[in-house]
Amino acid sequence: ARILEACSSVYCIWHHSLLFISFFLKKSGSESKHSLQSELLETFELPGSPGSQLEFLDLDVTTSGELLISFPERHPSGELDQRPQDELEEEEGRDLEPERGDLDEKESQPKARITKASLVSTATEDILFQRRESANVYPLTMTWSFGWNSSLPVYYIRENQRVLLYASGHTGVIYNVFKNNQHHLQGHPNIISCLCISEDRRWVATADKGPNCLIIIWDSFTGIPVHTIFDSCPEDIGIRAMAITHDAKYLATISDAEIQKVCIWKWTLAVETPACTLDLPKEYGFQNYLIFNPANNKELVSNSKTQAIYYTWCPEGGILVHSAPLLTEKTFNKLVGKFSQSVFHLNLTQILSATMEGKLVVWDIYCPPPSAPSSMGFPHIKPCKLVHLQKEGITVLTTVDSYIVTGDIRGNIKFYDHTLSIVNWYSHFKLSSIRFLSFSKTPAAPPTENTNYPPDCTLKGDPFVVRNFIIGTSDASVYHLTVDGTKLEKLFVEPRDAICAISCHPYLPLIAIGSFCGMIKVWDYELKKYLFSRVFEKGLGVQSLTYNPEGALLGAGFTEGTVYILDAMSLESAISEPFRYSRSSVTHISFSHDSQYMATADVSFTVAVYVVRVKHRRRVWEYLARLRSHRKSIRSVLFGVHLDSNEPRLLSLGTDRLLIEYNLLKSYKDHLAVLDVHQTDQGNYPTCMVWYPPLTKELFLLICNSGYKVKLFNSTTKMCRKTLLGPVYGSPIEQIQILPVKSTLELQKRYAVFINRDKVGLQILPVDGNPHKTSALICHPNGVAGMALSYDGCYAFTAGGQDRSVVQWEINLSALEAAVSLGGKDLTPFYGLVSGGREGKFYRELEDYFYYSQLRSQGIDTMETRKVSEHICLSELPFVMRAIGFYPSEGKIEDMFNEIRFSEYVDTGKLIDKINLPDFFKLYLNHRPPFGNTMSGIQQSFDILGFTNAKGEKVIQREDFLNLLQTKGEHMTEAEMTDCFATLFGLNPEGWKSEPAAASVKGSEICLEEELPDEITAEIFTTEILGLTISQDSRQDPRISEVKQSF
Repeated sequence: ARILEACSSVYCIWHHSLLFISFFLKKSGSESKHSLQSELLETFELPGSPGSQLEFLDLDVTTSGELLISFPERHPSGELDQRPQDELEEEEGRDLEPERGDLDEKESQPKARITKASLVSTATEDILFQRRESANVYPLTMTWSFGWNSSLPVYYIRENQRVLLYASGHTGVIYNVFKNNQHHLQGHPNIISCLCISEDRRWVATADKGPNCLIIIWDSFTGIPVHTIFDSCPEDIGIRAMAITHDAKYLATISDAEIQKVCIWKWTLAVETPACTLDLPKEYGFQNYLIFNPANNKELVSNSKTQAIYYTWCPEGGILVHSAPLLTEKTFNKLVGKFSQSVFHLNLTQILSATMEGKLVVWDIYCPPPSAPSSMGFPHIKPCKLVHLQKEGITVLTTVDSYIVTGDIRGNIKFYDHTLSIVNWYSHFKLSSIRFLSFSKTPAAPPTENTNYPPDCTLKGDPFVVRNFIIGTSDASVYHLTVDGTKLEKLFVEPRDAICAISCHPYLPLIAIGSFCGMIKVWDYELKKYLFSRVFEKGLGVQSLTYNPEGALLGAGFTEGTVYILDAMSLESAISEPFRYSRSSVTHISFSHDSQYMATADVSFTVAVYVVRVKHRRRVWEYLARLRSHRKSIRSVLFGVHLDSNEPRLLSLGTDRLLIEYNLLKSYKDHLAVLDVHQTDQGNYPTCMVWYPPLTKELFLLICNSGYKVKLFNSTTKMCRKTLLGPVYGSPIEQIQILPVKSTLELQKRYAVFINRDKVGLQILPVDGNPHKTSALICHPNGVAGMALSYDGCYAFTAGGQDRSVVQWEINLSALEAAVSLGGKDLTPFYGLVSGGREGKFYRELEDYFYYSQLRSQGIDTMETRKVSEHICLSELPFVMRAIGFYPSEGKIEDMFNEIRFSEYVDTGKLIDKINLPDFFKLYLNHRPPFGNTMSGIQQSFDILGFTNAKGEKVIQREDFLNLLQTKGEHMTEAEMTDCFATLFGLNPEGWKSEPAAASVKGSEICLEEELPDEITAEIFTTEILGLTISQDSRQDPRISEVKQSF
């Protein structure tokens, strides 16, 4: 049923997309129609994802025999189908005559289906929030985005329902204020760096900065991506500024590279290359603002802080020229200031550039006469006037109707006429610095007896009539101003700094969000309703938040070390004075199950404990003790329960590879007692820790590490009982939490939610290394700072840190289970993890080594009857592992032995001393490095242990190298070391130590001073000493092709 539903959805998208394409085919003649439609049917791709590119051409092509469908809205600056003359001339020169076969093929197509109404062609501006949401088919689906990128504008799309457009992280958000609904424009792999919108508010363009950067054009009526530009920046730098013409035909971009490139795109022709480009000299500075002339698509202006540039372009020849006259203080003998924004004057023959000194630079556009030389045949600009408009620095400059509008650093908004005489201003709102202004596309109603427009500041005092508009300020606030009656409405106030702290209430649909700006906001995430907030004094940035298990208190840790305990329903302080025992940022807060203890960890590697005391019949929180128990950063602080006494137990985990348990009962004022210390890893470092759910009789701690492994430790003995391959999505797991269940019936089927550097994902428990049991997607490209889960397990929340957003994800476990079912049973999912799969060369060799190990353990030269078995002894396990190219340390071998020995101990009380081939295969996959042995990993070790020689290489002296082998890590004796070198250099037979018949040992005969060079590099060690061929790329899964086997 799910497959049929998915196929039906795909067909609907395909069908609507063809109709959407046919909607744009107007006014171009039947030849153009047949030529285009023939090409479409051959090269069509689904538009449901931003990665597909639609083969529709222009916004205004018609055919005489086809139903004409017009845009269902008014266009204040001219209809989209009014094409510039140069574009018509360009098409007249094209050969649009199709082959007869193409015509016959098209005539056989069911034209009625193509001309039926499609979602885009018949869409009205209100359809986006009237559509019924279809069932989620993905394990994680974005349902809401809290916060927004306040450095980018908010656009006023529609006034009747107060619909806004803004960016939140790597997602565009269309927000209906009245209905309190969001529609998400998803598809960017990086944080959105700029966005713009057409004059009619229908076509939206978004762009990002970073690897695989994209430019996507969307239909705001339906939220559908209609075109994607993939190769806008070959260097993968991204876009810094972008503008779209008022009729939406052309798009202009400026890259973010050191040498900025200006590109003009005819995006309606579905092309992947710009119509023209221009490289800007570095001395112009980084151009960060760009705008088209609203009356002429062939003119643009951009500016950096120090340079304004005027552009004009010619579509016929693909020529883009610019004029950038140098402007200094000597030009007007006055201080000019740094440019903020530029616009075309209302008279269209001048350009205005605003400065942070409150001035306007007026540029004249000079068009040379036809008799001028060809080198001077393009328009250029000259500075003609410097107008000191106001005292405050101008941050926003725009035009609306017959007014020039400014916003400044004091929060003032001023309106000027074409002579730059002030007409009206708003200065009594006491706003912070203005970041942007966006006016409604609906013209203001004329004044009547019932209207209450403010008077302008002219002598006549006429009513000041202007469109309603949106105001965005530097403190991340957004306001709506209704000019009739001068009504200012606060739409939302969001954190203006990084968001790193989030926490969900233990039994209510509440989420607390904390920011470095000192703001804590509490939302009802089911109703999507803001409830209450608190802003702390300057200098207190919220770093961590946690509700206590009872839901009555909220612990808050701050960047400068302060710890608050707040009332969860009011955010008022629950303690008389905050705790100030830490000198650095408090990164973790945790409460015990009975809410009697609270523990914190800071960046100074210190754990602090607070306890509840009863004084004067009141529960009072007091400081107990603190201890600098770790040598490196603390990754987890976790409370548990002693099973025999129900008393709290406290553990901490650090990147120093130490798991420390504290003795709370023996701790007292200023003394935090340690119960035991255990090392969790050797080469890798742990990243997070959580209690494993009771899926077995044994209680485990689940610890993830930097080697993409998930390890289970016995909670009492701290023995590593299992090592498993975790999710491999570009970076190791940073945080993991067990998904809560709604009822006791779900306790036997549990799931985990995790985040890594930039993704959020789901993992089916128990973990066994099956790659189909996990799913992940990008949530915050610049890094995930935190994660929280709703009390009922329906939602996951991720905080984006510097992108100032929190995303709510709806969890669909059925979709994840379906992926597991499709992945196969038993060993089928695991075969794909090795080269060639089940029938490949590697697996065949593994079988050969496994069965050869059986023969060897019974004696190679024996004449007795062989015992047929499906198992090998555990003592043989290290030799088979090393034979197939995995070289575990002695510590890892001991972990493997424990994993096999105690696998059935809890159920049967017996130890296992053998292993079969399927279990061995899974053991190998779970323990081996996920990317194999790489040169970069070996080189990193030499960078740490070695020194730089005269050639600039990292090397280790021979004497130091031999000393390290005998004294550091799992050190070797001198005899063991010389025997190994004798084998590596060919003096001993291969397999000399594992083969009973190979008794010839010549380690004592080797002279290491002669065999080893004075200076050993990583390459010499790898290729000449060990005899390995190792991949240079740490991202690949290399195979060691030549190995001197030590079987």
